[in-house]
Amino acid sequence: MAASMMHAQSKEYSLNFDSEKYTIKTAQVAGKEISFRAYENVVYVSHPVDVRYQSMNIYIPVEYYEGKNIRKYNADTAPIFLPNDVGRYMSSQAGAPIKDRRTGKDNAILVALSKGYVVASPGARGRKLTNDKAQYIGKAPAAIVDLKAAVRYLRFNDKIMPGNAEKIISNGTSAGGALSVLLGASGNQKIYHSYLNELGAAAARDDIFAVSAYCPIINLDNADAAYEWQYGHVKDYKVINLVHPGYIEIFTETLTEEQIAVQPKLAAMFPKYVNSLKLKDENGKTLTLNDKGEGTFKEYVKKFVINSANKAISEGNDLSKYSWLEFKNKKVVGLDFKTYSKEYLSRSKSAPAFDALDLSAGENNLFGDLTVDNKHFTKFSATESSVKAEMADVDIVKMMNPMNFIKNTSTQNWRIRHGAKDADTSLAISTILATTLRNHKKAVDFAMPWDIVHRGDYDLEELFEWMDKISTK
Repeated sequence: MAASMMHAQSKEYSLNFDSEKYTIKTAQVAGKEISFRAYENVVYVSHPVDVRYQSMNIYIPVEYYEGKNIRKYNADTAPIFLPNDVGRYMSSQAGAPIKDRRTGKDNAILVALSKGYVVASPGARGRKLTNDKAQYIGKAPAAIVDLKAAVRYLRFNDKIMPGNAEKIISNGTSAGGALSVLLGASGNQKIYHSYLNELGAAAARDDIFAVSAYCPIINLDNADAAYEWQYGHVKDYKVINLVHPGYIEIFTETLTEEQIAVQPKLAAMFPKYVNSLKLKDENGKTLTLNDKGEGTFKEYVKKFVINSANKAISEGNDLSKYSWLEFKNKKVVGLDFKTYSKEYLSRSKSAPAFDALDLSAGENNLFGDLTVDNKHFTKFSATESSVKAEMADVDIVKMMNPMNFIKNTSTQNWRIRHGAKDADTSLAISTILATTLRNHKKAVDFAMPWDIVHRGDYDLEELFEWMDKISTK
């Protein structure tokens, strides 16, 4: 029995969508009133571990029950937008159509409904979740299993629900972005089946049509090495504490001698990893790094930052204050990557950034099990560990890394955004993802938007333009 799935609730839930169990809701979006059926707290597995998180909210424009169209879509053709609200790999409940509390703007669910999308927002279990026996029931791979189960529910009920389950488009930010990527990469992979079967997931496929991911925290096996490749020369890092909603404290810490000692060791591991991937750019040029971390791959990463800077200039921004940018004829043509990483981005994590030697990172917590809260998940940190610790199961580590599944994915359409001012993981990680997908003949829209820190859903009009384009071509 899969350890993270044990002790499900005794009640069995039906997997048949109840089309009569809804309320009608209205909202104002861009000055226009929209109405939709709200099917909320829909449990998507027959044997849930925790219904608070293993349920989703489904919102369907009323027009689709009246035989009407919204723009290009009708009840049969409307794509299904699948946004998750997961952050830091913590438990997340189903999302709802509300105003964004930070910006006051319509959130992605509201915008999707206004544009004729059916919305299904699933909750998912997270790394701190426990049951009444104080057992951890949300450790990896619980979150991705839950999202797969939600997709299966939608496919299982496709004939009786408005919306096209062959056009499911996932969306998420940070850890949620990672899960969005993993959902797209790992569709129908057998390694997850025992977990899905134990939950009583629907007998249906779990592949999806397209992926939208903002700043995905992925490739955790190699993220520490990538981080030191970019930030190994930086010894101070910013710590952000959420005091209460709407107020944060930011202060600076300095790496310890022990942490500084592992920086060059990790950085030295990265070129070997990059070279093993045999990546190629759009022109077929091989992307590599030498032993010092220099080479065509680094120049390729820099190209995305340079393109972002030039786009910002074309939109009226003055970037002349940045001495680490090289200009020619009012365009950026070069970038001092080390200074850019230190002064503009600034390091945001200690070393190692993800598999902490003392098991203090959130990712250590993610890879615990039913009774052990934190584990190492890389050989490097397990060897260098400063505390007595267990190593996570290799299959579970595999299940959380989308890079292991890309060559077999049927998901063709990908949109990836990593802010040019986002230091929560190395820029190399998203670049490797996008390039690997392209090398496997996938359609990839990848960019590093200027001055964007670690957040998502900041360009919803552009996102939905992309979604419309791939959904109707």
